[in-house]
Parts: sequence; C-alpha cells; structure tokens
Amino acid sequence: MTELFPNINIAYGEIFLSVGALVLLMIGVFKNNSVNLVSWIAVGLMVVTLFLTVAAGSEQTYTFSNLFVADGFTRFMKVLILLAAALAVIMSREFFRLEGDERFEFPILLVLATVGMMVMVSANDLMSLYMGVELQSLSLYILAAFKRDSERSTEAGLKYFVLGALSSGILLYGCSLIYGFIGSTNFSSIAAAISDMGESGAPIGAIVGLVFVLSGLAFKISAVPFHMWTPDVYEGSQTPVTAFFAVAPKVAALALLSRTLYVPFGEMAGSWSQVVIFMSVASMLLGSFAAIMQTNIKRLMAYSSIGHVGFALLGLVAGNAEGLRGVMVYMFIYLIMNVGMFVCIMSMRRKEDGMVEDIKELSGLSKSHPIMAAFISIFMFSLAGVPPLAGFFAKWYVIIPIVNAGYFSLAVIAVLASVIGAYYYIRIVKVMYFDEPVEEFISQKSKPMKIIATLSAILVLAFIIPQISGPVIKSATSAASTLRQN
Repeated sequence: MTELFPNINIAYGEIFLSVGALVLLMIGVFKNNSVNLVSWIAVGLMVVTLFLTVAAGSEQTYTFSNLFVADGFTRFMKVLILLAAALAVIMSREFFRLEGDERFEFPILLVLATVGMMVMVSANDLMSLYMGVELQSLSLYILAAFKRDSERSTEAGLKYFVLGALSSGILLYGCSLIYGFIGSTNFSSIAAAISDMGESGAPIGAIVGLVFVLSGLAFKISAVPFHMWTPDVYEGSQTPVTAFFAVAPKVAALALLSRTLYVPFGEMAGSWSQVVIFMSVASMLLGSFAAIMQTNIKRLMAYSSIGHVGFALLGLVAGNAEGLRGVMVYMFIYLIMNVGMFVCIMSMRRKEDGMVEDIKELSGLSKSHPIMAAFISIFMFSLAGVPPLAGFFAKWYVIIPIVNAGYFSLAVIAVLASVIGAYYYIRIVKVMYFDEPVEEFISQKSKPMKIIATLSAILVLAFIIPQISGPVIKSATSAASTLRQN
C-alpha cells in the first residue's frame, strides 16, 4: 500500500545533502572566486548530515513505500562514507591550489556522489538500488576526467564511463530477470517469495539474475574479474579523486552488496556463496601478485584496493552476523589506512615535475623527510596486515568468521595472499630507508593535511588499545545484528 505521507525523518540526511548541493551550485555559479567557500560549506554539509544520520537512530524503519530503509547497519556505513567524502574535500584543497586547477565543481560533484552512495546503502528495492548506483556513478565519471586538458585524465574518465555503463547494463538486466521470475522488485517481497519456494525451488532465471546483479556490483567494488578499469583509472585520475575512489564507493557498494545478499537472497546462500568465494579468492590473489610488478604508487594502491576488497568479501562468505561485523570493521580500518596513505602521496611533489608518483623517487625519504617516511611505513605495514597495527585486526575479524564457518582452505588462501602482498608493501619501506636519496620534495605546509596524516597514523597504531577499538567493534556488532537475514 502506497504511503500518503512518507516518513521522511530517516531520510533527512539525504534530503539535506541534496538541497545543499543545489545551493552550492548556485553559489559557485553566481559568486566569483567561490572555490574555498564552496569547499568548506560542502564539508559543513557532510558534517551536519553525519549528525542527522546518527540522530535517526538504529531502529529498523522503512519509508517511501518500502523503497528506503534505515537501521544500525545503514547508519554505520553512512558515517564511514560521509567521513571519507569530507576528508576527500579537505585533502583536495591544497592539491588543487598547488596545481592551479581550482574549480568549484569538484566539491559539488563529491556531494552528489555521496548522496548516491547514501541511497545505495539504504536501498530496499531494486529500483532504489539502481537509482543510487547511477547517481553515484554519473558523478564519479566526471570526477575521473576532471582534468580536462590532461590526456591521462580524459582516458581514465572515458574508460571508467564505458566500462561503468556496461556494468550498469549488466546490473539492470539482472534486476529485470529477478523481477520477471519473482514478480517483485522489493527486497522484503523477494525474500518472502524465495522463502515460500525454498532454495531448491527458486527459479533458474532468478538465480541467473542474481549472478548478473552480483557482476554489476562487483564492478563497483573492483572485484575480480571486473577489476580491469581500476589501475588505469586510479593512475589517470587526479590524486584526490583516486583517494576518494579508493574509499567511499567501496564502502557504499559493499554495504549494498551485503544487504542484497543477506536480505532478499538470504535463502539462496548456497547459490551465491560460490560466486562470492570466487571473487574473494581471485581478488586477493590478483591484488597480491599483480602489485609486485608496479612502479607507479597509484597503480600499486589500485591493486592493493583490489586485494583488500577480496579480504572484505570473506566476511560475506561466512553468511552470518559475525562475518558482517568483520566486513564493517574492515572497511573502517581500510578507510583510515587509505586516507592516511593518500595524504602522504599528495604531500610528495616537486616544483618542476609536480606530483611524485614513481616508487623509485621515494629513495632515501627517511633522510630528507623522516616524519613522512615514518607515516608511510606505518600505513604500509598496516596495509600488509603486520601485527599489532590496525590492518592486522581488520584481517583477523574477517578470517575468524570463515574459520568458524568451516572454510579452512579459504582462510589458508587468505593468509598466504596476505604474506605475498606484504612483499610489495615492505619494498616501499626498503626504498625509503635503504636506497640512496634523490632530490628532496617540497615541504608540506597544509595544516589540515598534517592533522589528517597524524590522526590516521595514531589510530592505526592505537587500534590495539581496547579504549580505541572497543567502541568501533561494539558499534559494528550492534549494526550487524540489525541487518536481518531471511
């Protein structure tokens, strides 16, 4: 039954951010030299939206004719997305100033992409799912090609657009198959229909449709075999864009994937778990082996993100609240590590050559910039999963659930992939501390960048302390329990 007056309380954050984006657009168009103003207002909008999201509570609530859902799970993931987006805007300020490429459209596009991600996280219907995905994607296509006079950036945007359009088509075809064989696009209705049929009785067309939906969403998280766009887009895009790509869209797509698998298709776990296992194993192994050969640090981070997505998917394989908690803790730690690392990458530049992207150019960094070298080392060891840093606990919280679920061989593969991946992370540390120094970089003068890098490093180091990790794990545990399995 259609609601006459929908309950918009749980969607205040999305509404506020959407209206804010329109206001920012008018400010940018009608006011000269408004880049700084638009950027900081965008950060303010995201902070206010974060508070509105938290204030909505964790009780499971539906609105807009069951198209939109809010619960503890959506709240946790939206907070991560908003933090990542706000930090991306702050990080971009110094970068674009030094590049002489300041434009007010950048923070607005980030805001619009964030709205799309928040809709994705709260989607309770195949239609709202697709609307969120496309709102996010359209903004990201433009961001990838933001530097219009750069051939690399234009190429990155074009590749992302063409392959993204293909993945959207696959996703939409899967949605149409599910609707055709189940008779509904609503997650709750699909779950009820499949429950009545039983797993053995689920139509083959619905199973094929689910595989297509998984394929479309796999593109959004850069999971193998739909990862092909990631290295080129990460390398070609401007570094703040790459930093944003590496974090926020991953969180949103994994949240959407979790809800899609757990809620409407929970009864079909036997059908989709094999697909998720394949994507997880393939992503971990490719991310570990392919990164070894990379000389460009942004391409290396691209393969690193593919590998980390593989680890995050392990939690979904477990198929329970413990596994889901692991995914949420993993994405929180992944956000911290990547934000800190990309701040360091953006801090490395020379007057003549601009951004430093080649790993060899980090030679002797410990002698010229010892603090930056220490920060990069912390993030590298954490990304490698070396205890007692936060990255170790991220992998711990996704591997333990699959061991408890009986997937011992999968756990062994995950550990081996982690060991192999440690090689290229530690190689960067070796280059910084043991190779001969090269020309010095320009010193980082941006206080916000220094603060972000310092806080990220402290959180990575201090995650072992229960007072630091406890609230995150407790929140993730509570949020995971609200995502109902049918």
